[in-house]
Amino acid sequence: MVRFEEDVSTPARLAGPGEGIGRDELSLATRNHGLPLEGLRYDVTPPGMHYVLVHYDIPYAEDDTWELTIGGRVDHPLRLSLNDIRSFKPVTTRVTMECAGNGRALLSPRPVSQPWLVEAVGTADWTGVPLRTLLNEAGVQDDAVDAVFTGADHGVERGVEQDYQRALPLDTALGDEPEVLVAYAMNGAPLPPQHGRPLRLVVPGWYGMAHVKWLRDITVTDEPFTGFQHTVAYRLRHDPDDEGVPVTRIAPRALMVPPGFPDFMSRTRIVRPGPVRLEGRAWSGQAPLATVDISTDDGATWDPATLETPADHRWAWRRWTFDWTATPGPHTLTARATDAEGRTQPLAQPWNRGGFANNLVQRLPVHCTD
Repeated sequence: MVRFEEDVSTPARLAGPGEGIGRDELSLATRNHGLPLEGLRYDVTPPGMHYVLVHYDIPYAEDDTWELTIGGRVDHPLRLSLNDIRSFKPVTTRVTMECAGNGRALLSPRPVSQPWLVEAVGTADWTGVPLRTLLNEAGVQDDAVDAVFTGADHGVERGVEQDYQRALPLDTALGDEPEVLVAYAMNGAPLPPQHGRPLRLVVPGWYGMAHVKWLRDITVTDEPFTGFQHTVAYRLRHDPDDEGVPVTRIAPRALMVPPGFPDFMSRTRIVRPGPVRLEGRAWSGQAPLATVDISTDDGATWDPATLETPADHRWAWRRWTFDWTATPGPHTLTARATDAEGRTQPLAQPWNRGGFANNLVQRLPVHCTD
């Protein structure tokens, strides 16, 4: 691969004191988008509202010529058309997907990258064939360690020209909890181009960087994968020279539908005095969701929200509600999720250089007026 100088592809950096969002970050923000928080009312996110992050360009794909190859440490290398993949028994799984950098723009100092606030999330019904079905068809050899997934999107990052690639350990790739999908449909329709048409990986419970879009190749290896997106990017580290810890499963998070109505520029919410139904969604990719607590006084006191009885969707968010009596004046509303293994959202966010796995509680300013 060709390496590029810094005038083409800059190294990772932190924003300086008082530095605002730059043109480079604004350019990323116009290409990518988050979920409008009022969209949390939908059990299943409409594709146009679901968050999107595209590292490079959206490849143009013709369904009738697309192929998925499976090779490496397998007994029977495969070359599969979309019709071949659709011939396997389909599986549909409802999955909440969240970007690993969600909340990055709220950190200080701010890692300079896609400037997410808290909206980089969505939930969809993904239909496809289980990854383990395809790998079993190919016959994974005994010395296999990783499955490496290559997308058709190609670009330069921190000076390194590359295809977008990620890997999963074989026990995850072949496992049934979660069951990884090679998906070709979203909410009952073919994948939209921005969501990976015609094929993408869906890894329930994992942050979005693992869900490789425009999937064209799976290579089974007998050594751990060391590609850029695996060992350089998407690591939790405090110093540039740290080896870091890989980003994997989604940390607990609760988000609130902004109540009332907004000011156009500031997005400050305005409500009338009296009963106000607060609602939102909460999820965790590490253990089932246990509780959601709500504060209407910026964390001074907390009360439990009512969680909807979980449906048969282990990897999807759950709706919560809370009845609040609004009184005149300013308020800061906060929601906090805790999972069944005791992981909860922090009130003060630990910092890392990439701005990853940032699940600081949402703080929503509201003004109650007559």
